[in-house]
Amino acid sequence: MPSALSRLRLGISPDENGYVPVICGLARCNKADIDAAWEAVRHAMRPRIHTFIATSEIHMKYKLRKSREEVVRIASEMVAYARSLGCEDVEFSPEDAGRSEREFLYHVLAEVIKAGATTVNIPDTVGYTLPSEFGRLIADINANTRGIENVIISTHCQNDLGLATANTLAGAYAGARQLEVTINGIGERAGNASLEEVVMAIKCRKELMGGLHTGINIKHIVMASKMVAEYSGLHVQSHKAIVGANAFAHESGIHQDGMLKHKSTYEIISPEDIGLTRSNKSGIVLGKLSGRHALRSRLLELGYDINGKELDDIFKRFKEVAEKKKHVTDDDIEALISDEIVQTQVIWLLGDLQVTGGTLGLSTATVKLIASDGEEKIACSVGTGPVDAAYKAVDIIIGVPVTLLEYSMNSVTEGIDAIASTRVVIRGDTTHSSTHALTGETVFRTFSGSGAGMDIVVSSVRAYVSALNKMLAFKDLSASKAARQVS
Repeated sequence: MPSALSRLRLGISPDENGYVPVICGLARCNKADIDAAWEAVRHAMRPRIHTFIATSEIHMKYKLRKSREEVVRIASEMVAYARSLGCEDVEFSPEDAGRSEREFLYHVLAEVIKAGATTVNIPDTVGYTLPSEFGRLIADINANTRGIENVIISTHCQNDLGLATANTLAGAYAGARQLEVTINGIGERAGNASLEEVVMAIKCRKELMGGLHTGINIKHIVMASKMVAEYSGLHVQSHKAIVGANAFAHESGIHQDGMLKHKSTYEIISPEDIGLTRSNKSGIVLGKLSGRHALRSRLLELGYDINGKELDDIFKRFKEVAEKKKHVTDDDIEALISDEIVQTQVIWLLGDLQVTGGTLGLSTATVKLIASDGEEKIACSVGTGPVDAAYKAVDIIIGVPVTLLEYSMNSVTEGIDAIASTRVVIRGDTTHSSTHALTGETVFRTFSGSGAGMDIVVSSVRAYVSALNKMLAFKDLSASKAARQVS
């Protein structure tokens, strides 16, 4: 049986406040896509199908190669088909609405509403419109579309001109009551409207937004941002609004003076409101003499309630870093948590590592891995560099063919003693494959891993082993499923 949290994620049981999330599947306006979307969401308590087709002249002419009449017919027929499957909640999007001819747009929306759409989503697909234009578009749709009073108007704004948040707010002010956003603003090309920016703008300027509110628990914003960055591998730029590392940092002397006199001089949002606690407020400076209690206290301030073996593992890594650095920063701690806690099933663990490199000869590496049952294995290899040599030694131990697709490294903090955070993406052999839903092509599954350490080679190997653990765990799960099906 799934846990309470996983049941909530699946949308098959309410949370403590009685709320059940809508679980939505996206589909092009064709029966095969809609069938697949419905199969994916139909067991949820509040299932939805979201279907779309382009309505701008440039898309209809060059992409769809269809007339206006054909687009209207397909849109209304596919909304009706989604309803016929038993889905009572159907969302429709006229793709590239921002560049669509108005009268035609009103006509398409009226027809899909008549066919059974319950939400009409208005996408600024290429981020082309200005806030005044997009707000007027929503207002005009509200005023000129037959049946619009019976549905919810939604917005979906891309950030190609850096206006996604502004356009989303303009749409909300003009009458939209569903706002499609993403955490950290991630998305196609330049991204989508940022959840944290939209939520906090509505909260901060509620007097100008007609009393609108979102119901979002803003204390989880920082932690949600960090989780998405960790799992997606898309790091948040330091000057990103709300969740960037510099969002509440004050370096200018004039700003610092104002902050010391009254925080509201340069902060329109309290960082504590969104779940961010600054280290200098707690008064705790972590270093090599700090104990478990001090570390756990700081972890709690950062939003991590960690005990038992997880705390033991973090404390051990913390002491290793603290022995080499005068002060351990919050960013250092976050990197260690990601490396130790936010990991999948541990099949192999890095024991010891020794490498040699330079210009005098081939780089060599000796690696010791520890299996989940405690067995230790050691291998040596040479490579074009110390990381390459270490990865080849790991491959010898694990004995599974792997292709390294991506390798990236970032410095978590400044200075020569910075912690390095490494992320890799690997692809296994041909057994980890699936069929692309749109093209029918065979797609090979990839696995990502992250690692952190003051030694860049250690950090790199930790990331590689993390990715391998995910791949091996997936392989074991697939094998067990196949065995159950056979039996």
